[in-house]
Amino acid sequence: MALTAARPRRGLANGRKRFKRYRMCGIFGFIARRGAACDRARFQGALTRLFKLSEPRGREASGLVIANNGTAQVFKRGSSPSRMLRSRDYGMFLDANLTALDVNSEGRLVGPVAVIGHCRLVTAGTETFIGNNQPIIANHSVGVHNGIVTNDAALWERHPEINRELDTDSEVIFRLIDRHCGEALDVPAAIARMFGEIEGAASIAFFRDDADTMMLATNTGSLYHAHLEDVGVFVFTSERHTLESFLAGRPFESTANGADVRQLAPRTGCWAAFEDAEPMVFEFDAAGNGGNADAPTNAPGERPPPQRDGIKGPRRAIEDRTDHIADIRRCKKCILPETYPFIDFNADGVCNFCRDHEPQDLLGRDALEEILVRHRSTDGSPDCIVGFSGGRDSSYGLHLIKTKFGMNPIALTYDWGMVTGIARRNQARICGKLGIEHVLRAADIPRKRRYIRKNIFAWLKRPRLGMVPLFMAGDKFFYHYCRELRKETGIPLVIFCAGNPLERTDFKGGFAGIRESQHGQRLFAMSISNKVGLFAWYAWQYVLNPRYFNESFLDTVWSYFNSFVEKEDFLYLYHYIEWDEDTINRTLQQEYGWETVEGRTTTWRIGDGYTAFINYIYYTVAGFSEYDTYRAQQIRQGLITRDEALAMVARDNKPNMDELDDFAKHTGINLEEVLTRINSIEKLY
Repeated sequence: MALTAARPRRGLANGRKRFKRYRMCGIFGFIARRGAACDRARFQGALTRLFKLSEPRGREASGLVIANNGTAQVFKRGSSPSRMLRSRDYGMFLDANLTALDVNSEGRLVGPVAVIGHCRLVTAGTETFIGNNQPIIANHSVGVHNGIVTNDAALWERHPEINRELDTDSEVIFRLIDRHCGEALDVPAAIARMFGEIEGAASIAFFRDDADTMMLATNTGSLYHAHLEDVGVFVFTSERHTLESFLAGRPFESTANGADVRQLAPRTGCWAAFEDAEPMVFEFDAAGNGGNADAPTNAPGERPPPQRDGIKGPRRAIEDRTDHIADIRRCKKCILPETYPFIDFNADGVCNFCRDHEPQDLLGRDALEEILVRHRSTDGSPDCIVGFSGGRDSSYGLHLIKTKFGMNPIALTYDWGMVTGIARRNQARICGKLGIEHVLRAADIPRKRRYIRKNIFAWLKRPRLGMVPLFMAGDKFFYHYCRELRKETGIPLVIFCAGNPLERTDFKGGFAGIRESQHGQRLFAMSISNKVGLFAWYAWQYVLNPRYFNESFLDTVWSYFNSFVEKEDFLYLYHYIEWDEDTINRTLQQEYGWETVEGRTTTWRIGDGYTAFINYIYYTVAGFSEYDTYRAQQIRQGLITRDEALAMVARDNKPNMDELDDFAKHTGINLEEVLTRINSIEKLY
């Protein structure tokens, strides 16, 4: 499935303008109380009918939340409601909820059920990032919004204490309600307070996890509702015509007609408990006052809006069931999933990679010093070449080689157009402070980026995960230029500060049918038979997809030669000394002011401009990414716990919209088009 999108939580003002979304959408929902005439067929029919009637208000994304049996389950797609309703994934989601629907022999509900749905109209930005579609989950609330919040940027600045995860104006509505409820306000008062802060138009519907209640509110009057007392159902929509058309079909065998339809007036809210499905109306003013027990109601004799304690109930779990990644079987010891190439589990649920794991056996500082002493200059002249990407490992390695081992390195960077701006700034920080000569070798960057673009569109015609490394082929010339600089300078020692075994990504070859178990402690070593097998597999893919025979072909072949054929003759620093993530990050940030990517739990690969894109592919199609394999290795080494790893990858696997946008800008791809096509690829789970 496509992923929930995340932006950095602060410093968004410039980037989010490119992706800002406004909505004038269709929202709807219903409650069927205990004893309601709502069997599984009526439930499904009513839900389908509401989606189809609401679809003219928004066809670009769709979603719903079903509250039943102690959970509120969310499902959404970046596609039209009609397409979503036909999808296999929606069918699985609905079938699971229909099975959980407790209906007696008379076709009446044993327990209540409630639904809120959304049909999205996008007027700016992309619906590709599923998290930006609706319903929106905001801690203790899950809901939908129709309208535009025009001052959302100012609200995020005004409330730095609330957590932002999405690039959407709607999120701030539910975050504010959640915040105000946390201040011990009753829910209607929290709604009123929120409306007093926002500018623009908003009609909303939502559930709280501590209340068996549906809440509605509007400052425009774009909500209509009906209470079908004879069958125990409450229903609402964005438009009168939609609701009247729905009721005309008598979806619950009700005797109700159009006369039962009522409008929520501007600056009015409504709450309906699951217990009786009876709507109770309350008012608030433009300043956000009202919504409490003292506020007037729209109808004489109605009970006042609920106090917080009056609608509390057993806490309801809000679950995002948008994709099935959470259902993928994972190793009980590490976190590798069942979709990982060549994985198998024993009776205890432990994978073969954990069972076969051997602790890292470092060669040691003495062995390293024995090599360095043979090359170390006595007059301060350069004595080694350090491959310097600007990532954390090469930055810290350069620091160690200069300050701890007393070497006089030259730093070499190969810029092929995918070195990030952060990496370039970090390179300047390190070399400037250490006084290290920085040699740059630049490719024909426009050409390299054009190669990436052509191979992406070739890949999309026949997507195979084993071919994804083709996009990064241009990076492999790093090895070539290291050897060339050695010839130019006469300095024989080339040090790579990559090669940390924790960062192995064997799955990339695994998706090409290569099971590599012979490299031992060497990250990049590969048996001859597997090199031949990898070449043959790639050659066959070229035969099956002639689009790969584009102007990048010779560049790709030469990259393969540099990676797998040319003699492996570099010194890998982290094969000798301990690699410690906390020490590396702390040293770089404290001593060099090293820049990181906000919103990430790891500083890994921040120098690679393609990382966000390829990990989007791997995670979307296979349910895991480089981050999963990295954390799995850390677990095996005893560096982190499994629970810590799961929390880390849950955050890191959310695509960073700014990084993806930069990748698209540099390579010239249409991001929305490409990600939409990736989202449609058949999944491995």
